[in-house]
Amino acid sequence: MDAHQLPADEKTQLTHELLNQEYRRRILDPRRSHMHELISTMLSHRTNHKDEEKAYYTMMERFGDWEGIMNADVDELVDAIQTTRYPGQKAPQIQQALRIIKEERGEISIDFLEDMPVAEAMEWLTRLPGVGLKTATLVLLFNFKKPVMPVDTHVFRISQRVGLIGAKATANKAHTILLEMLPPEPEELYNFHIHMLRHGQRICTFFGPKCEQCVLNSICNYYQDVRQKGIDKAA
Repeated sequence: MDAHQLPADEKTQLTHELLNQEYRRRILDPRRSHMHELISTMLSHRTNHKDEEKAYYTMMERFGDWEGIMNADVDELVDAIQTTRYPGQKAPQIQQALRIIKEERGEISIDFLEDMPVAEAMEWLTRLPGVGLKTATLVLLFNFKKPVMPVDTHVFRISQRVGLIGAKATANKAHTILLEMLPPEPEELYNFHIHMLRHGQRICTFFGPKCEQCVLNSICNYYQDVRQKGIDKAA
């Protein structure tokens, strides 16, 4: 059997091993506060990191704190986060999310998620406006070290090209599929996510992937079945 024809679970484990060798492993420590992570991840939808950060710090500078953001004029908040995509949609969602947190918890804090079971924490977060599976899993893994698998565009693209998930799998379904095939330890899940993200930015890009430089090309369906056979003339 050729390597790219391995079962998906074996291929997923091999992908994890190869990327661990290719990229520096990282220790799972929160990169920012819990609320910062939540709101910045909401801002990051369809937006690059530089513009997301500019929006976040502009918002904090103008309104001071979460209470100020929650009570701000919505048009002024839209203006503050205009470097993101869809600011007119994100501004009211952020305010509504802050109100829900304040009303339900008595303060604008999500520290309580630390002690919640994973399924309950996921359900609570995804009830907030503007918070889907990707945002919820990022917050729970990055900040609370919960065993969940965030799937962003890079993780999803590489997983489909290599053959870790099927061509018809949705991004939401991929969260569960990949989680079931990976080691359950949060630090392993974190490194898989971070390495896939970096690989998607550097090598397995959306346009013109650098397949010849890729450490996964021996197990990759796209490389073996498309690129090697010259089917992908545009790449």
